[in-house]
Amino acid sequence: MSVSVTVDAPVARPSNVAPATAGLAIGMLLSVLDQTIVSIGLPDIAVDFGDVGSLSWIVTCYVHASTATAALYGRLSDRFGRRPVFLAAITIFTVASALCGMAGSLPQLIAFRTLQGIGAGALFTVPTIALAELFPVELRGRVQGAVGAIFAVAAVGGPLLGGVITDAVGWRWIFYINVPLGVLSAVLVAAALRLPRGAHTIRLDVVGSILLLCTVVGILLITELSSGSSPGSAGTTVALGAAAIALLSAFIWWERRTTDPVLPMHLFTGRTTGVVLAATAVLGALMFATIVYLPTYLRSAFGMSATAAGLALNPYVLAFVVTSFVTGTLVTRTGQPRPFLIAGAAVIAVAVGLLGQLGAESAFAVVAVELAMLGLGVGMVMQLLVTVAQNSVAPTDLAAVTAAVLSVRGLGMALGIAVYGRILSHQLDGEPNSATSTAEAIPHTLLLVLPLAAILLLLTIALPHPSRFGGVRS
Repeated sequence: MSVSVTVDAPVARPSNVAPATAGLAIGMLLSVLDQTIVSIGLPDIAVDFGDVGSLSWIVTCYVHASTATAALYGRLSDRFGRRPVFLAAITIFTVASALCGMAGSLPQLIAFRTLQGIGAGALFTVPTIALAELFPVELRGRVQGAVGAIFAVAAVGGPLLGGVITDAVGWRWIFYINVPLGVLSAVLVAAALRLPRGAHTIRLDVVGSILLLCTVVGILLITELSSGSSPGSAGTTVALGAAAIALLSAFIWWERRTTDPVLPMHLFTGRTTGVVLAATAVLGALMFATIVYLPTYLRSAFGMSATAAGLALNPYVLAFVVTSFVTGTLVTRTGQPRPFLIAGAAVIAVAVGLLGQLGAESAFAVVAVELAMLGLGVGMVMQLLVTVAQNSVAPTDLAAVTAAVLSVRGLGMALGIAVYGRILSHQLDGEPNSATSTAEAIPHTLLLVLPLAAILLLLTIALPHPSRFGGVRS
């Protein structure tokens, strides 16, 4: 089943770049911020609604909805244009944010958060594509470095900002604050983003989109339910696993045969894109398996408050932001991403190994240095992988490969949190419920992340030696 529509090839207008970039950046900031900003307000939400059992779904429904829809928005923006798709998504996100703030019950809040996540699925994907079209190919490294900085600040700064807002004016303003920012983003993009298009007819892959959406939702539900220990949850997980495999098989079969696939299969079989997608998934799992549990370690080992633990991650954030900018600039000048990817992956491996040696008695100065090392490595690698993928495909595949990279990173994050969360729970099983036991268990869990770091390093080494960025297809 397919729908024929008309789209045009993008051509940037430099006079619109600055305000368009600002509007797109605000959308990206909001999409990542809302993954984490809510977590600090969960206790207050539980008090208001008197329901603790379903509280985690306030976070997971958003992440699941945004991850499941991210891959679809790439091709949708090919069909209907970057600006219309972004404006539709930011409108959904902004309206849903207001509804979240007005929610009268936990089921209502979960439903509105799901709607918010559907809008958020486009708010990182479409800007990443549009920015690659607004700037010349030789500047993509620098641009993606800035994007990486936005991701780092939003992901780690979310809980801290959420704590400040919750303490000052209540948890509902965690959502209300999105409204003026969403409106500002929409106004800037509507007024400034101009990617004129030359007409050609292509098909909307409806069947492939549905199969992909169902497959991703199935995988995400497996990661959510895999932490359950009851026989029922185990049986449900097995059934979902079988369904996900069947859906994935059907998706691959269909995508190989349809004329305009939502995710072209050659992206996964090409040497450069295949390695980049695998490395991105591994990095996503590794990144969130470490950074999600480090605040808990800081609170347990040093007796920090939630706010203090958030501030204690500043070495990671600062190193990430600076390195992301610097790496993007250096790659722009040299045109050679591979050495930076290998160096970044090596630094990540060393940092993870050192973090795995921490204990309840470790000095905070040591932890701060190791956090900075981790941020340095991730900052060198994360968005540079996106740039390599974008610069290794033809313009017709730019949106698809960008959506694929961001989607596999989201799936990697979800799997990393689920798998290593289960490992941490197993390590704490039977241990006394004390700060000391938690502070000892988390580094042991982080040490088990080291194989992922080794795989990431091997994948970056396996990348082919490209010509300068200006010489690849763009």
